[in-house]
Amino acid sequence: MALDHAILVSLLEKPGSGYELARRFDRSIGYFWTATHQQIYRVLKRMEREGWVTAREVAQRGRPDKRHYAVSEAGRAALSAWLHEPIEPESVRHDLAVKIRGAAFGDRTALLREVERYRQVHAARLAHYLAGEERDFTGPGAPGRQDAMGELQHVVLRGGIAYERMTLAWLDDVLATLHRIS
Repeated sequence: MALDHAILVSLLEKPGSGYELARRFDRSIGYFWTATHQQIYRVLKRMEREGWVTAREVAQRGRPDKRHYAVSEAGRAALSAWLHEPIEPESVRHDLAVKIRGAAFGDRTALLREVERYRQVHAARLAHYLAGEERDFTGPGAPGRQDAMGELQHVVLRGGIAYERMTLAWLDDVLATLHRIS
């Protein structure tokens, strides 16, 4: 998937400035697609040149003006065309899996530390996703969007939660195996 398409989806959900878009990537779109702020701004400029988005200047008090972006008809058409294209399932390239296989020939203690660190990262990500779900979809005071957009946002988040739980279960299996054979 190109960053262009993730930006188009985000702007269709809610038009906004490059800064606001980057914050959305940090907060929710980042559940399935990450991008740096620089990448987002660079792609926005290109998409504006190509006519996929429109931008208007918005004056701000005491700060430089900002550009507010929205998807144009050409951008909607580009997204629609992309949505109709078939995609192939991603091939898994997993550095940690190769390291685990290589542990038979090297320092298992170093690998054990790396797997524990890796597990902490995934546990933190799962906690972040669960907090987002509580905040945005299930907890008291959650917006509770029952429209198609809200339902689709939630199903993507649930996929991220399921992935993190699966990864943690696998890492627990790896750790148990490393402790058993060490």
